[in-house]
Amino acid sequence: MAHLQGRQYDIEILLLHADRLRSVSEPNDGELTHYRADGSAHMVDVSQKPVTSRVATATADFLSRTDVIGRIMAGDLPKGEAISTARIAGILAAKRTHDLIPLCHPLPISNVTIDFVAHNDSIRISATVKTTSQTGVEMEALTAVSVSALTLYDMVKAVDRAAVITSIQVDQKTGGTHDWQRT
Repeated sequence: MAHLQGRQYDIEILLLHADRLRSVSEPNDGELTHYRADGSAHMVDVSQKPVTSRVATATADFLSRTDVIGRIMAGDLPKGEAISTARIAGILAAKRTHDLIPLCHPLPISNVTIDFVAHNDSIRISATVKTTSQTGVEMEALTAVSVSALTLYDMVKAVDRAAVITSIQVDQKTGGTHDWQRT
């Protein structure tokens, strides 16, 4: 029965965010750019795109008990100081995104900034990634916050195995042909 309650929670969360999902406009009129006419996947050819400055910011929420959030922010966990460990993990992840996501281009990352803002029972993780390239860094920003959040989970699992990672999303991107910001 408990697993059904968890699924009900997931469905409720999806319904709460459905209106936000509907408001996201499709770049390139909804055409899938990673598929050929025969349906096979391929890497998009960006060789004819202009090199521009590109920036993307993504966020994720790490949810835990209030006392655990306090211990994270104080650096008082059995595994040690979690914030700096998670920040370094996120930066490394952004730089290695092309090794993890099969159709991503390797990009010259010029900067990765990862911030952690604590609330009562959560930490908002934000990653901003910058490059000067022919394609954007949304996937790098998403990978950075995801791995930062996973690292926090690894650091707290001895004191809270029920911690949750949620709301991983791109908040904004600039550069290229479309600037975009979540509303």
